[in-house]
Amino acid sequence: MKAAFPAGPDLTDNVSDHGFGLAAVRLPSGQRRLRVVSARGVYPVSLALGARWSDVTTVNQLLPDWDTHVRTISSWLQSASPDADGSDGEAAEVLAPVCPGHIYQAAANYRRHVIDLMVASPRPEHRDLGLADRRAVAVKLMDERVASGVPTVFSGAVSSLCGPYDDVVIPHITEQCDWELELAAVIKAPARYVSKEDALDYVAGYTIANDITMRDQIYPSGDSSRGADWLASKSAPTHLPVGPLLVPAAFVAPGDVTITLRLNGQVMQDESSADMIYDLPRLIEHTSRYALMRPGDLLLTGSPAGNGVHHGRFLRAGDVMEGRISGLGVQRTGVVDEPS
Repeated sequence: MKAAFPAGPDLTDNVSDHGFGLAAVRLPSGQRRLRVVSARGVYPVSLALGARWSDVTTVNQLLPDWDTHVRTISSWLQSASPDADGSDGEAAEVLAPVCPGHIYQAAANYRRHVIDLMVASPRPEHRDLGLADRRAVAVKLMDERVASGVPTVFSGAVSSLCGPYDDVVIPHITEQCDWELELAAVIKAPARYVSKEDALDYVAGYTIANDITMRDQIYPSGDSSRGADWLASKSAPTHLPVGPLLVPAAFVAPGDVTITLRLNGQVMQDESSADMIYDLPRLIEHTSRYALMRPGDLLLTGSPAGNGVHHGRFLRAGDVMEGRISGLGVQRTGVVDEPS
């Protein structure tokens, strides 16, 4: 099931007054188009960039000259008449704002989140400990990990990506489908052996991603000593809602945004990105050491605390998740069972 605007969710909700975002949409005709979203309204990108950009279909097409386009759109928004038509007229399906060639995901990158997971799912040698002792062990292990200075980044499945208002489908192979709302960075230029001092120069902007995870498939063999199986647990179709907006990096402080997820109206995650173990520059430095990051690629920065495994409550059909990150819009997804 797909949501549309203007009859559907308000794309201008949670958009900063001093910035803008870009949204990818599919019109009733089936054509894909790009829209500029400000607190004042939703506009065809061609109003800001000119008629030659009227057929642009994805943010990826703007990345080769990204900084110039951002400045042009900003200037247009500042000079546009207050009564400029920001309704956009046509209802449209809202898509993920970027088409990544590759998805990189930081694992266990929020201190409180990792401690909560270690307490809820301890190593075999710690399962007989009480909760207080489990937490003490988790804190010690976390301190050792931070001291090592090496992030863990894995590859995600592009086929799991879906739009910000699409339904999340629960596969029949899981009973523990969980949410992980995350800040995601979009790469704007080829990045290889990038230093953390220069890393943010390679970021086009930021969007919202919900890294849906099947907890009971992380160790499908039941043997945790073999390591986590991210393919089995994080790759199902619809298990990576992204968007609704890509907000240019100039308008976002990635180390100081609030990440909030509500389940059926109840706050489950509400944390600052300041709780990251490894900040975004360090993640880019690490990832680009081992891979060539290309324009349009996504880098998910990890999930803060407050997942279903912490609350003892997993997703089920009929649930509605609402995800917000400061200034990046609002993502709203229903939950359905996989058809039999």
